[in-house]
Amino acid sequence: MSKYFNIIIEKDSDGFFIASVPELSGCHTQAKSLDQLIIRIKEAIELCLEVQSENFDYEHNEFVGVQRIAI
Repeated sequence: MSKYFNIIIEKDSDGFFIASVPELSGCHTQAKSLDQLIIRIKEAIELCLEVQSENFDYEHNEFVGVQRIAI
């Protein structure tokens, strides 16, 4: 059975893509390309789930969207 996670992707000033998973505390990675980033975040998710107990019941939030604001 597949589990689905929301990921947030950003790009830093050096051109690296950074992915984080809000549902899994501390689960993040980076890569130079989006293709490599997706591979790495899947590996990071698997490792985060492995470290946590198998009975871990993550809170899945429904993705609504992203908003960028200026202040």
